[in-house]
Amino acid sequence: MAQQVQYTEFGEPEVLHLVDVPQPTAGDGEVVVAVRAAGVNPLDSKLRSGARASGEITTPRVPGGDAAGEIVEVGGGVEDWAVGDRVVVQNAKGAYATHTVATPQQLHALPDAVTFEQGAAMGIPASTAYQGLVELEVRAGETLLIHAGSGAVGQAAIQLGVLQGATVIATGSEPNHDRIRALGATPVTYGAGLLDRVREAAPGGVDVIYDCVGTEDSMAVSAQLVADPHRIGTIVWSDAAAALGVQGWMGGKPEPLSERTIQLRHEAYEVVLGRMASGSFEVEVAKALPLSEAAEAQRLNVANAVRGKILLVP
Repeated sequence: MAQQVQYTEFGEPEVLHLVDVPQPTAGDGEVVVAVRAAGVNPLDSKLRSGARASGEITTPRVPGGDAAGEIVEVGGGVEDWAVGDRVVVQNAKGAYATHTVATPQQLHALPDAVTFEQGAAMGIPASTAYQGLVELEVRAGETLLIHAGSGAVGQAAIQLGVLQGATVIATGSEPNHDRIRALGATPVTYGAGLLDRVREAAPGGVDVIYDCVGTEDSMAVSAQLVADPHRIGTIVWSDAAAALGVQGWMGGKPEPLSERTIQLRHEAYEVVLGRMASGSFEVEVAKALPLSEAAEAQRLNVANAVRGKILLVP
C-alpha cells in the first residue's frame, strides 16, 4: 500500500486528509518514484482553497508539485532511467504522497552530493527565480534589488544574481539581515523610508528589480527607482503591478505557462542542481513534517511563520 494526502473539496487546510491507497504502477512511458521529500509551496494552498481556479473537483486531488526520491518501477519504453536512480520530479502529479507517477520529461537526476530534502526544496523557488532573472536580462555589473530577499524565491534570486555578477540589494526584516548578507546581498529594511534606504545602499542607482512581495509600496518604490517597466518583475501579481506594466511570472500574471516559461523552468533545474552539487547554491530548509501534518505545513507556509522551505517527509 501507499499513502497520499488528498482533498475532495475546496476549503481550509482541514480538508486535507492522509489516506491509504494502492501503490501506483508504471504504465508505458512512466516511472514510479518513491517520494523521500516533498516541497510545500504557496501554490499548493491556493489550489486547495480554490483561490487559484482549477475546475470542479470530481476525483480526489493530491497536492504538491515538488518531489525528490528514488525510482522504484520503470514502465515500458523508458530507456534512460532505472530502478534506484535518485531523481527530482518537476511538476509532480501529487507530491504529498509516498509514491508518485512521473514521465521521463519530469525527471532530473539528483546528484549524490545533494540530499533528497534539498532536491525537493529547490524546485519551484529556484526555477521561478531563474526564469525571472533571465527574463529581466540581469547582467554582470548591474545592481539588482530584490523585494523580500529572505523568502524561498528571494534567497534563490539573491544567489543567482550574485553568480551572474550583479551587485544585489535585498529587502527584509532585521532578524533576516544576517541570512541575506550570508547569501551575498546587502540587506535593507522594508517599510516607511524604503526608497531612501535603497538609494543610500545603491548610490549609483538600481538597474533591475525582482519583486517577491507584491505590495503597493514595493511597486511604488520600484517605479521610482527603475524607469523601464520591462526591467521590473514580480511573482505576486496585483493591480499596482498591472498599472505599471511590469513583468510577472508563476503566481504573477494568471495565465497559462508559455513554451518559453516551460523551457526556462526545465533549464533552471539542471543549472541549479549542478550549482548545488558544487556547493555554490544552497536552500534553507526550515522544517520537515510528516505527511500526516500536511495541513499544519500549509498553515505555516501561508502565514510565512518560518524562514526557508517547509517540507513533507513520508
